Amino acid sequence: MVMSASSPQQPVTRMHYAGLDGLRALAVAGVLVYHLFPGALPGGFIGVDVFFVISGFLITSLLMREHDAHGSISLRRFWTRRARRILPALVLVVTASTTAALVVGGDVLVRIGRQVLGAATFSYNWVEIASGGSYFDALSPEMFRTLWSLAVEEQFYIVWPLLLLALLLVPSRWLRAALLVAASAGSALWMSALFTPGADATRVYYGTDTHAFGLLIGAALAVLLEGRLGAGLPRSDRRSIRIAFDVVGTVALAGVAALAVALGDGDAATYRGGLALASLLTVIAITAAIRPGSLLGSRLDAGALRWLGRRSYGVYLWHWPVFTLILAVSGSIATQAPPVSASLVAIVLTLALSELSFRCVETPVRVRGFRQCGRAMLRAFRASAPRAATATGITVAAIALVGSTGTAVAVAPQSSSVERLIAHAQKSADEREEPAESKPSPATISGSDITAVGDSVMLAAAPALEDTLPGIDIDAQVSRSMYTAPGILEDLKKRGRLRSTVVVGLGTNGPVNESTLREVVDVLGPDRHLILVNAYAPRDWIAGVNAELEAFASRHRTSVVADWRDAIEPRAGELLAGDSIHPGYEGGTVYAEAIMQSLQVLADLPPAVTEQHGYNLPLVR
Repeated sequence: MVMSASSPQQPVTRMHYAGLDGLRALAVAGVLVYHLFPGALPGGFIGVDVFFVISGFLITSLLMREHDAHGSISLRRFWTRRARRILPALVLVVTASTTAALVVGGDVLVRIGRQVLGAATFSYNWVEIASGGSYFDALSPEMFRTLWSLAVEEQFYIVWPLLLLALLLVPSRWLRAALLVAASAGSALWMSALFTPGADATRVYYGTDTHAFGLLIGAALAVLLEGRLGAGLPRSDRRSIRIAFDVVGTVALAGVAALAVALGDGDAATYRGGLALASLLTVIAITAAIRPGSLLGSRLDAGALRWLGRRSYGVYLWHWPVFTLILAVSGSIATQAPPVSASLVAIVLTLALSELSFRCVETPVRVRGFRQCGRAMLRAFRASAPRAATATGITVAAIALVGSTGTAVAVAPQSSSVERLIAHAQKSADEREEPAESKPSPATISGSDITAVGDSVMLAAAPALEDTLPGIDIDAQVSRSMYTAPGILEDLKKRGRLRSTVVVGLGTNGPVNESTLREVVDVLGPDRHLILVNAYAPRDWIAGVNAELEAFASRHRTSVVADWRDAIEPRAGELLAGDSIHPGYEGGTVYAEAIMQSLQVLADLPPAVTEQHGYNLPLVR
């Protein structure tokens, strides 16, 4: 058993497995809907996990068939095939998109150097994790953030052939498959263990260690079918068996679709079994589809699905850069609630660019190789005038793309306009000194009895909030959700910073549930008021958040809702940043006024209620 750096053996002929093109098509369609029509398919991101399973299965089956045929695996040939498949489209997308971003300018260029580095080294996921980037952050939608999954796959392609050699020493294919299933389960359990509800999930979503279960369980299927992959799976003449496989595969595929509808990128269920379940169901669907005579496989290989599936790699690469560029041209960075017209244009451009890339770049290199394509280009310079002109044009375009990419990296800003707005608000808050004895001025409400805990919206509103409510104690940070509120409030209470009235504005970054709100009330105790600021943001959970806050406040007479949503909605286009979430100073005054109105509601509570609980309210002067 040998794994060689090179081999004189002829390469193993690639096999076409029925249904896999269709599965790729459905997977990339789910991702497109998730990204371009937010809220329409909350769990469409599981399309990436479907890709992982297919990739693990195909790569392992290719390596296994090569080993079965020649008794060895050529690393050089394997990695060359991968380079031919991956690099042409990737280089084109990165350089063309970066050049377009240089022309457009603005937020679309933010941290482009870091993104290009991650793309060039197939380490995008770890570069972003190390630098604190977030897949779920809408403040600066990085143009190449979807390359995290390509990085995970490429890291797998580098390591897996080496590990496979050791695995082949295990005598039983069942035991080999069991070991891979165990490794897959370990990765899924590691994701579950590292996930913290309410916290940013980028580490567990991006991590190769936490998100390798799909690749590994796909590999397990290929190992389990060892020796049967060359000639195909045995065909059963029993119609009942064929029907049973088709039914089970169809049910599994329906299960994946149900998860795409039910899961959300902030749900604990997603990271604690949801993605792993999607991978397992994909394995079942693949097993049913690739059987000879499978009706499911033939249906998945239907014309449109097969067309999209064969171009799914290019579609995945192109769609997000195209989308972010369209939004940038239109002056918006609100990727959470884009205009439908922008999404439709993005789809049309993505399909057109993917087709051109597939025909003119990807297929020639994959079929002929880098050397032959290079030699053909050199011959074209010495051929007829039209061919020489074409070769010259291609060469000039390539040089221009590379040069403009370098220029974009050199001039790219390191923060977006929204991030700068929040940073300015944070600096203003840090520079202010809280008065030792705060006395309210006429026609104002004192902030000396108020503690405010919030997310980036409150942080952006902080300067106006401090001017409107002098002496208020604000504790606000980016990316907080309501799940973090009990812990934050408990810490403030221990440090003596929890005043008689507490404002909580944590509805922007994820769902809210009653149990968390009850924990908040328990921390505050009977001697403090609670003001819950509702949320305004183009995100699918906001309606549910606001309904939950309203319902909770209606059941707790001394808790009220500050209606930021209704206050800002008529002037959102005027007073909010391009993400339609964060206020500037004038928008911050609207935020503060919503809180002041809630303070007045509390101040107007019947005296018996106030006296009974001993509340110390900041009264209107």
